[in-house]
Amino acid sequence: MPSPEEASTSTTPPETFKELGLIDPLLEALDKINFTKPTEIQQEALPHALEGRDIIGVAETGSGKTAAFALPILQKLWDEPKGLFACILAPTRELAYQIAQQFESLGSAMGVRSLVLVGGMDRMQQAVGLAKRPHIIVATPGRLNDHLQNTKGFSLRSLKFLVMDEADRLLDMDFGPEIDQILKVIPKERTTYLFSATMTTKVAKLQRASLINPIRVEVSSKYQTVSTLLQYYLLVPLVHKDVHLIYLANHLASNSIMIFTRTVHDAQRLSIMLRSLGFPAVPLHGQLSQSQRLGALGKFKSGDRKLLVATDVASRGLDLPSVDIVINFDIPTHSKDYIHRVGRTARAGRSGKSITMVTQYDVELIQRIEKVIDKKMELWPTDKEEVMLLKERVDEAARLAINELKEEAKAAGGKKRRREDGFGRDERDRDDDVVEAGVPRKRHSKKGR
Repeated sequence: MPSPEEASTSTTPPETFKELGLIDPLLEALDKINFTKPTEIQQEALPHALEGRDIIGVAETGSGKTAAFALPILQKLWDEPKGLFACILAPTRELAYQIAQQFESLGSAMGVRSLVLVGGMDRMQQAVGLAKRPHIIVATPGRLNDHLQNTKGFSLRSLKFLVMDEADRLLDMDFGPEIDQILKVIPKERTTYLFSATMTTKVAKLQRASLINPIRVEVSSKYQTVSTLLQYYLLVPLVHKDVHLIYLANHLASNSIMIFTRTVHDAQRLSIMLRSLGFPAVPLHGQLSQSQRLGALGKFKSGDRKLLVATDVASRGLDLPSVDIVINFDIPTHSKDYIHRVGRTARAGRSGKSITMVTQYDVELIQRIEKVIDKKMELWPTDKEEVMLLKERVDEAARLAINELKEEAKAAGGKKRRREDGFGRDERDRDDDVVEAGVPRKRHSKKGR
């Protein structure tokens, strides 16, 4: 298998979408949503995509890569209108909804219909939607695989485009077996785009298995944080993490804040604790129902809730333009996860702040992150006396939060009993599509399945 051809950078890239060769209905839609100038990844990828090439795009989240793969698909769809034309695989449900919204915005002048297939939503309604043959399917791999195996009359045998977005994250979340299964039942004759923030060995293996003579376009592949982001650390003893978080919430009360935790348990616990102390907080993690997750995002985006307490389910891909501050309650173990988290603020040239809480056990991790981002973080100033004045109230709120979680687990019965102490202490919060896809279900008999 030949190695991916590198895109030439010798010529001056086109400066407008018209120069890139897009058709009028797409130019009209771009104008409506104020996309005035192509981003770097769009300038590099679109000419090759419009020629019909397979693409490997290496670009950071927030670089405009959704439009980089959506525009050539929509242009081809204009020439060849048909149902089940393209399928986009995404690692999280929220990202799937966001991609579908962008397809519908960009394809508004063409009447494009998209369908989102994710876990946590009614399968029967999704099956009815599939029977109407939407042009674009955006799915998490587990739920798509489930429909391919169990929904009578549904197949992707006429598929023209496959996109794997955030491929490194898809593989980090152990979706590999589901993707392998999907690749077996879709046409070999298709156009494939693979977009990833990093080119790991797993991603390279997936590339070899699914792309034909691809061209590789790479933009800002070095992991870095933007210059408009001010990055701080806060040294805290482990036993006083909660009280320091409340101190920060007090001092930053007028700001829109995302708080990242390592576990579902802490995301849920901290949101309860913050609310009991009068802070408008909502949780976002993989063990909430899909309607709860969309509700939490909606409240945060609208400004109805100022604090979003989330696991890494929310660290990538989500377009949350109004985040002022990111707080890492738990320092991530991988430097790239840190970069994705703090990338929720200081977007599109705006300024923002990140504050990472560092306990006595995290010093090596913070030093590793500083080495990767090639930047020394500044110490966030704190008034220790003021912090400790909050301790009694915070300790009481923390106890109440733990009791509430235990009561919820008890009320929910056996399913949650195992979570009473940990509420799922897996370091990675994965969408339950992985579990769902692995559960044997009664299948319709289908020839060739």
